[in-house]
Amino acid sequence: MNEDPVNRPGCAWRKAAVSSNQVDGHPFFRFCRTALENIRAQGRYRQFTPLARQAERYPLYDQPETQATPSTPACPQDREVVVWSSNDYLGMGVDPVVVEAAIQAIHEHGAGAGGTRNIAGTSPVHTALEAEMADLHGKEAGLLFVSGYVSNQATLQTILSSMPGWICFSDRLNHASMIAGIKGARGSTTVIYEHNDLADLEAKLAAAPRDAPKLIAFESVYSMDGDISDIAGTCALARKYNAITYLDEVHAVGLYGDQGGGVSERDGVAGQVDIIEGTLAKGFGVHGGYITATSDIVEYLRLSASGFIFTTALPPAVVAAALASVRLVRKDGWRRERMFERVSTFREKLREAGIPFTMTPSHIVPIPVGDAQRCRELSDRLLNDYGIYATPINYPTVPRGTERLRLTPGPFHTDEMMDDMVAALSHLLRINDLAAQPVAAMA
Repeated sequence: MNEDPVNRPGCAWRKAAVSSNQVDGHPFFRFCRTALENIRAQGRYRQFTPLARQAERYPLYDQPETQATPSTPACPQDREVVVWSSNDYLGMGVDPVVVEAAIQAIHEHGAGAGGTRNIAGTSPVHTALEAEMADLHGKEAGLLFVSGYVSNQATLQTILSSMPGWICFSDRLNHASMIAGIKGARGSTTVIYEHNDLADLEAKLAAAPRDAPKLIAFESVYSMDGDISDIAGTCALARKYNAITYLDEVHAVGLYGDQGGGVSERDGVAGQVDIIEGTLAKGFGVHGGYITATSDIVEYLRLSASGFIFTTALPPAVVAAALASVRLVRKDGWRRERMFERVSTFREKLREAGIPFTMTPSHIVPIPVGDAQRCRELSDRLLNDYGIYATPINYPTVPRGTERLRLTPGPFHTDEMMDDMVAALSHLLRINDLAAQPVAAMA
């Protein structure tokens, strides 16, 4: 339905209200216009790409015919698109067992949760999923949040506001959700250490007051660069300087470790980490975030974190689907093995074609471009000319001058899909003079 909501019958008052506010000339209207003009001029204006995932043919999507709007480009006709930038790394969101679990839960429990868990009660599936996540990470307890963003923001803000004098040591490349939680903690101090630099972290820990409560916040897999932190080394420093550790495993759970417990499981150090945070929306393909820790920490957060207390709980259907996905991923390792084989094969095809990419120790394959406008144009050409969707990553997600395409080969990307992508990139990068750049190695 393409009807203009402002001009719809019965909505004349909305049109009048909008016109009145704009005529009044409030400075925020002028600010928005100027900000949008600047974003467009910098080549980093983002538009949504309408895509409908095909559950039985993933990673194939339908791109429907659409009219142009400020947030979406026009698509002249319906067509099929191969998606290369999904964070549903294992395709669990379309797995028949996971889908059926959601359907059954809707029949049994309805579409929504009915409120917060304190007000509307807690579903048995919520309790079961929290126990499953705690067991996956070898922790005493777990707590669900409505998203991975909220689990980071609410947990860090609550902990760092709990006692006077907290000092948070935060990796420079931590996710925006972690930064939001850290900044939102009243009375705490933040010390930023250089990315994955344990020498810098130790120097800053050593310079801090000995008796101050300290927390080290870091990630396992950094999703834009694809590098991996030294979890054991970070935990050793935490013990030496009496700090607790907070590890974001969002881009690792489901993918690393014998059961998908993340890099901390793979490296055998999950027991050394105090708080492990993760998502159910990437490796597990559904939705929601969580933390796992000791029972006391989890109970304190359950009773204190506003991001948990004051928002409606995840729908039981989402939780049931996530529970089915986690159990399946823990039991069957073939998806992880297949994904890493596909990543290796794709990198080899890129290398043979002379296409520049950043070699990382993870499953993420960045294609460096280095200019926001060219990155956007490259992505648009891939989509419009070849039916290939690859997300352009621009500032503020990455620093200016490091713009790139971020590719995530999965277990269902075929050799034919890879060959098509390599051929398209070869042609477009040659046109843009980018193919002569060498393959970059991740330090």
